[in-house]
Amino acid sequence: MPYPSGHREAVKKNIIDSARKLFNRYGFESVSLNRIMAGVGLTHGGFYSYFESKSDLYAEVLGCFFTDPQWKSCWEGVHVDLSSTDVGSQVVRAYLSRQHFEDVENSCPMVALPTDVARSGVSAKRAFETVFKAMVSVLERSLSQNGLSRRTTAQAVAALSIGGMVVARTMDDRALADELRAACLAVALNLGGWDKGRKSKNGKSKRPQARRAAAS
Repeated sequence: MPYPSGHREAVKKNIIDSARKLFNRYGFESVSLNRIMAGVGLTHGGFYSYFESKSDLYAEVLGCFFTDPQWKSCWEGVHVDLSSTDVGSQVVRAYLSRQHFEDVENSCPMVALPTDVARSGVSAKRAFETVFKAMVSVLERSLSQNGLSRRTTAQAVAALSIGGMVVARTMDDRALADELRAACLAVALNLGGWDKGRKSKNGKSKRPQARRAAAS
């Protein structure tokens, strides 16, 4: 009996989702094809009808909500509207959020897999670059003028967001990790001009909200 229309695409997507979660948590080298395929109820033998190699799959795993509208960037309580005029602020807050920090399996691969990518071949590096460039492009759209080129600022904000989360996850001291995320959030929002004009009634800045947002 033939499979329904769209079956092959759905299975391929499920394999990518399974691999992303496993790679994010355990790293590329530590995850076998058997384990990836078991995650979608299939055997190792079926893998090669969808991908030429584990490295081929790895390149497809290196997607994110910047490049894949169907990607499950479903960190509870976090939403990014890519069509919003305030998308830059939303991206930075999502990236440095507590939810992203804690949800290792559904991390953006630029946070979870940079060391693996650095050791990988050209295809994986190009896939990583594609996602990073897409993030920079999204950030550029809603930046305020700060004397630097929009591209320069967007690249710095992207690197600060990604790097801040990478370093925070290496820390055993959760309070210090939260403090670091909050610091990166405050600076990134400042660079993007997304913290301006937010004054309380007594004229004081509301920047401490960035610290609370990162920890909450």
